[in-house]
Formats: sequence, C-alpha cells, structure tokens
Amino acid sequence: MFELARTGSGSRLLLKLEQYNPTGSCKVRMAREMILAAEREGKLRPGGHIVEPTSGNTGTGLALMAIERGYRFTAVVDDHASRDKLRAMRAMGVDLVFVESKGEGPSTLERRRVAGEIARASGAFWPDQHHNPNNNLGYVGLAAELLRDLGTDIDYLVGAVGTGGTVCGTIKELRRLGSRVTSIGVEPTGSIIFGGPPGKYWQTGSGAPGGFTVGSNVDHSLIDEGVTVDDIDAFTAARIVARRTGILVGGTAGAAIHVALKQLALIEPNSTMVVLVCDAGEKYLDSIYNDDWLRERHLLNEAAHQRLHRLFDAYRDSVQLASQAKAAVFAQ
Repeated sequence: MFELARTGSGSRLLLKLEQYNPTGSCKVRMAREMILAAEREGKLRPGGHIVEPTSGNTGTGLALMAIERGYRFTAVVDDHASRDKLRAMRAMGVDLVFVESKGEGPSTLERRRVAGEIARASGAFWPDQHHNPNNNLGYVGLAAELLRDLGTDIDYLVGAVGTGGTVCGTIKELRRLGSRVTSIGVEPTGSIIFGGPPGKYWQTGSGAPGGFTVGSNVDHSLIDEGVTVDDIDAFTAARIVARRTGILVGGTAGAAIHVALKQLALIEPNSTMVVLVCDAGEKYLDSIYNDDWLRERHLLNEAAHQRLHRLFDAYRDSVQLASQAKAAVFAQ
C-alpha cells in the first residue's frame, strides 16, 4: 500500500500495488483459482493443455500455473498487447498464436474465435476469463488483505473493470466481510461496458470493443459508479505518478488514478480511497512511457501533464494550510 495523496480535510488516496505478485500482476490470483478449480472439477488432467485469449497479464499468470502444474499453454494474442508481456510469455515457454488487430484496438472477438477453434480441435481447456466465476473468486484474498492491512474500512475502491474479476470479485468479498465501500469502475473511452459508443483505444487489459458480448463476471450491481477515461488522461496520470514517486504503473491503473485524483477533493472528510493498481509500468516502457510512441498516436499532451502536476500541488498545499490553521488555533 502506498499513499499517493492526502487532502487538508484528512482524506487519503492509497495505491494497492499488485505488481509485487509473481508475474508482476494481480491476474496471477485469478489464474491460479481458475486452474485449481478446473483440476477439482476434472476439466484438467495431468499433462493437459490450456488455451486462453489474453492481452498479457492473464497469460503470464496462466503460464506460471502451467509451469508449476505441468501443463502446455497456448495464448491467443494480438499486436495491441504490450511487447514486454508477449516477450515474457514466450520466455516462459508459452505457444503464442497471433491474430490481426488491424490497428483499431484489441481484437477481442477474433482472439475468442481462434481460442474456441483451438479448444474444439485439440480438447484443450479454455478457462474463458470473461465468464469463469473462479476469476472473481480469485480476489477473495485481495479483499481480506485490504481490510487487514488498513485496519479500517475502505470508503471508496477504484479500479479498471475489464473482465470484471478484479473489481467485482474484490467488491463482492469486501461487502460480504461487512464493508460499506463505494465502488467506482473505470473503463477506456470507447469501451462498451458502460453502454457508451464503441471506439478506438490504446489502454490494454481493460475495455470491451464494439460487437463484444460483455461477460457474466462484469456485475453492474456491484459497481456504484462507472466512469470512462480517454487514453491521454490515463497515460498522463501514469507518467505523472512515475515522475513524482518513482513508481511505474500501467495504463489502466493510470486511468483509475486519474478518476481517483479528481474525486478525492469531493469525498467526505477523513475518507480512505484505494486504487487497485493491477500491474507495473515496466511492461509499458515501449508505449505509454515512450514519447515517440505517444506522439505517433497524438497522445502526448503537455497541458494535461501540467494540469495534473497542479492538482498534486493543490493537495499538498491543502495539507499545509490545514496544518497551519490547526497550529494557529492551538496558539490562541
């Protein structure tokens, strides 16, 4: 847990840094749960084969499980994914099957079609992270960690939606444990998960393109507020966090941090807001931390960087002013 910002009214914004899990992502939690459940249910037997369409983090999580438990793993991917995630999967012995993304965002529909064909032809087990309930159950431990480590309730939880597992699974378990948390789900502008028009986006690991049927793991009843964030704001937030803290986060985490920073000034005094940071920014050095990559896509906006710096400065100043006012009262 890392405190990113605090207000003069006593509210604080904390980051749950999931990049310290094996494979550098929260997705290893649900990969483990899906594979163990498949073994219990007889869907995976010794020496079996796993196939899954993935943008990378689920893929590396499944790759680790395949190594540990003796399975072959085929990942269906596209060139929208982070190059470092693809390199990591290949280094772990994963068989990568590429489909064409056509430069318009993730090829979610085509990846699923190809994964289905492979599963039918080879008898491979397809976990299907969008519909597998064990995806959400993989985050039971995350909810318990949050409450244990904070020693208090969480007032607001902010995170990318994507397959639904991380946010919905964590929120469901928090509420089962008695939390009164308010949840804020974040998606790229152009994702259809909250009903908006489809469009192109460069955030990976989140979002659903036009024509995609949103999976059952996205439980809208668990999401109190749904917000979309464009690529410029998402990537700017990730870059500013890196420059101010030395912590590198991914693009979907940047989107969630952007929302949280905007909301922090508006929530009740003495509130605790937590952002789920799903993975590390070192996987995106070729993209969101690369000025040339951003310029090619018209995503590098210096004015957005300056606005976010000023917001951080305003929160810092509000704490100083509150401290001075408190000292003045005691001096009287």
